[in-house]
Amino acid sequence: MDQATNGTNVGTGVFFDGRISTRRDVRVTLGSRLLEIDDTNGHLLAEWPYEEIEGLPAPDGVLRLGRHGHVRLERLEIFDAAFAAAVDARAANVDRTGALLHRQRLAVVGFSMLAVASLVLVAWLGVPALAGRVAPLLPVAVEQRLGAAVDLQVRNALDTRHAGAAFACGSGDDKAQARAALARVTQRLEAAAALPLPLTFTVVRRKEANALAIPGGQIYVFEGLIDAAENADELAAVLAHEIGHVAHRDGTRAVLQGAGLSFLFGMLLGDFVGGGAVVIAARSVLQSSYSREVEAAADTYAVGLMQKVGGNGRALAAILARIGGATEPGMKILRDHPDTKARVATIERLAPAAPGQAMLSPADWTALRGICKG
Repeated sequence: MDQATNGTNVGTGVFFDGRISTRRDVRVTLGSRLLEIDDTNGHLLAEWPYEEIEGLPAPDGVLRLGRHGHVRLERLEIFDAAFAAAVDARAANVDRTGALLHRQRLAVVGFSMLAVASLVLVAWLGVPALAGRVAPLLPVAVEQRLGAAVDLQVRNALDTRHAGAAFACGSGDDKAQARAALARVTQRLEAAAALPLPLTFTVVRRKEANALAIPGGQIYVFEGLIDAAENADELAAVLAHEIGHVAHRDGTRAVLQGAGLSFLFGMLLGDFVGGGAVVIAARSVLQSSYSREVEAAADTYAVGLMQKVGGNGRALAAILARIGGATEPGMKILRDHPDTKARVATIERLAPAAPGQAMLSPADWTALRGICKG
C-alpha cells in the first residue's frame, strides 16, 4: 500500500494498534484537526490530533508515526512520499528535514545542564526544597513525558480489580450523551484555564468521592465523586481545584520530592521509567498530602476559574462541607486535605453569593451521573 488517493488529503498506510502485533492496511484521512485511520471496511480505528503526532525512527522511504504520551503504543507507517509530505506539513512534531531533531537535541543538552546543576545543589538545599525550585522550571514537554511515565503506574494502582479498558467509564454507544455532558463541563474549564498543556479527564470506576491530578495534565475523576455531587457545579468546582494543582505543578513537585535522587538522576539521563523510580513517583502522587498553603492556592484558583466560566464559585465549599462534615476524620473527598472548615469559610469569603449559571441542564446532568452505570 503506497499510493495516495484523492490529492494529498487521503492516503494509505500500515497501522499497528499497540495491543497485538498484527499489521493492518488502512486508509488515512487528513482532516482539519485530526488524522483519521480507518480499516479497509471503513470502520474508524483511531483519531490522532495533529499536536500529539510525533515522528519515530524508520528506514529510508518510510514515515513512521506515533502518538506522543499515549498509553497504547499505536504506530502508523506511510510509504507514499507525497502523502508523507502532506502529513509532515500538518503535524508540527514531525519534521523529516532534521531541524526539529536538532532543536530537540539542543533542548536535551540544555536540560541536562540544568539537571546537573540541580544535582549539585542537592547537598545544599536538600531534595524537598530543591523540588520546589526545579518543578516550575521544567519544560512542558518534559513534564508531559514525566506524566506519561507515571500515569501507567498510577492507573494500574487504581485499577485494583484489573478491569483493564473497562476501568474507564463512558466508552459505550449508549453513553454518548454522558460523554458530551462531561466534555461541556471540562472544555469550558480548560478553555478558561488556558494552560500551556492539554488536559485529559478520565472517569474511572472507583467508589471514593475523589479526583486526582498527575503531572502532564491527566485528571482522574472517580465515579464516587460524581455520585456524591448534587449538581454539575459541585463536580466542576472539584475539577477546577484539580486544574489548579496542574497549573501550580503541585503533582510534579510531589513526584520530585517523593522519588528524590533516583528520579533526579533519571531526569538527567532522560529515562523516567528505569529502575523503581517511576514506581516511587507514582506512589508519591497517590499518597500526596498537600500542605495548607498548596490547598488554599488550589481552592482560590478553583473559585476564580468557576467565576470565569460563569459557574457557582461556592460550589466547592458546598461539596466540601457536606462530604467532609464538621470534623476532618469524616472527610472522604481528597481525604488528606487539611482543615475543611477553614477552607469552606475561605471559599465562601472569596466567592460571590450569586449562584451563577448552572454548568449543565438537568437532562445533561442526569446523563452524566449515569456515565459509569449499566
